[in-house]
Amino acid sequence: MKNVEKYSRAYFVPPQTSVRWIEKDYIDKAPTWCSVDLRDGNQSLIVPMSLEEKLEFFQFLVNKVGFKEVEIGFPAASDTEYEFCRALIEQDLIPDDVTIQVLTQSRPHIIEKTFAALKGAKNAIVHLYNSTSVAQREQVFKKSKKEIIDIAVSGAKMLQEYSEKAPNPYFFEYSPESFTGTETEFALEICNAVLDVWKPTKEKKVIINLPVTVSHSMPHVYANQVEYMCNHLSYRDNIIVSLHPHNDRGCAVADAEMGLIAGADRVEGTLFGNGERTGNVDIVTLALNMYSQGVDPQLNFENLPEVIELYEKVTGMKVYDRQPYSGALVFAAFSGSHQDAIAKGMQWHEEKGCKTWTVPYLPIDPKDVGREYETDVIRINSQSGKGGIGYILEQKYGYRLPAKMREDFGYTVKGISDHQHKELSPHEVHQIFKEQYLNFFTPIDVTEVHFIQKNGIYAVVTAKVGDEVKEFTSNGNGRLDAVANALKNNLNMDFSLLTYEEHALERGTNSRAVAYVSVSCGKKVSWGAGVHDDIMTASVNALVSAINRAGLCLVDKTS
Repeated sequence: MKNVEKYSRAYFVPPQTSVRWIEKDYIDKAPTWCSVDLRDGNQSLIVPMSLEEKLEFFQFLVNKVGFKEVEIGFPAASDTEYEFCRALIEQDLIPDDVTIQVLTQSRPHIIEKTFAALKGAKNAIVHLYNSTSVAQREQVFKKSKKEIIDIAVSGAKMLQEYSEKAPNPYFFEYSPESFTGTETEFALEICNAVLDVWKPTKEKKVIINLPVTVSHSMPHVYANQVEYMCNHLSYRDNIIVSLHPHNDRGCAVADAEMGLIAGADRVEGTLFGNGERTGNVDIVTLALNMYSQGVDPQLNFENLPEVIELYEKVTGMKVYDRQPYSGALVFAAFSGSHQDAIAKGMQWHEEKGCKTWTVPYLPIDPKDVGREYETDVIRINSQSGKGGIGYILEQKYGYRLPAKMREDFGYTVKGISDHQHKELSPHEVHQIFKEQYLNFFTPIDVTEVHFIQKNGIYAVVTAKVGDEVKEFTSNGNGRLDAVANALKNNLNMDFSLLTYEEHALERGTNSRAVAYVSVSCGKKVSWGAGVHDDIMTASVNALVSAINRAGLCLVDKTS
């Protein structure tokens, strides 16, 4: 690419690193979560949420998903933001165990309006920020490091003064905005200057938030920055270190995970990563990554389709088909080999009664997040295999096809999908089975069968052949063999009965029976299925279906 020389690394490596975080291979407990959907997420929308939508989303976040901290907005930014904060407080919509968070710049009139918006709030965090990066200092504010520190300290003092006058004590948070573009030593200096104003205690801890306002580096660099801050911040035992990753380099989830094992305690993010530019860290992905390794994330995503529906409704955004855990296709297997492995894995887990989930290709059980195997996992198109197609019939409709029949039916379904250039729904797969294999009574239809015990089994078969009704008799080694011989001998057919299997189609005393039969005609094998309340009738129907499907393999022996 052209002009590569105009770019350089815009991040700063800490002056010293211990890299102890690299010894941890997973996150062993959930962090404190703070949803910023209603602030960071909302301000990035083409059309920001209305007051009614924000109220609905807030209640969903706390009552359904289970967030205990929610940044509800920037009250001084607009009338809607201010009214939203007031509505939550005045309508008593904030549960006692939920803390709302509001954002403010370090400017007197903005801080004043922020505290006015919070009047009457039981539990609140006031989140103060100012930009600290080299680019912001030089290009935007044109101020020295000392002047930038003065902005933060003056804001911290104002928060202290307003909080002392409020009926309820507020908690404080400080963000050196553009932390990742700030010299780590300077970020530490300005955070410690703010902490010296607030003097956090065990009873009233302070949040120091380290935002990846713009992502500049690989995740391990951010982890080193976080670890350095955790090791050198004053009052560390009384500080909650928070992360707020954005996704410019596609690393937000990795930044958050590495930041947590580097010593952070809290994560700010959004559902599905909504946010400025490429978005915030996706809390759904983060939480379910923990869940997939046996760690309770302390958030409820057991019905992801419901979460997606509400999110898309109030934001106007769409959850991408490949979004981890959430997208429409993330559990989908079209490949035949993948489908076969999943189907066998499911069967193995069921037979073994496994308590630990290890099904191939599925990092978590889709049912645990409200997804269905039949519609979300096994998807049928021209790339699908017999295992997946057979799995659909069995799980959704109860048909346990013999292995060779699954293969035959699989080729039929794949051919139709390929010809139509489309994915086939489970309903369409079922229709193909019914139309081409099940109770297939053209051109031959056996309408009645009686059996006589006389030197073996004799079958009296009434059959409609074309427009004629005929009656045949023959004996055999068993009932189905006798029916097959009656048709074969009297209609001059040449076939051999190869396979017979049957099972109950449903559970219960009124269950119908299904039978599967294959017949061979020379080198060709034809399959049929039959369903009926009576197992013998189902078996005869399956035989007739196989014969009818054999087509040109049925030859006149006298010709």
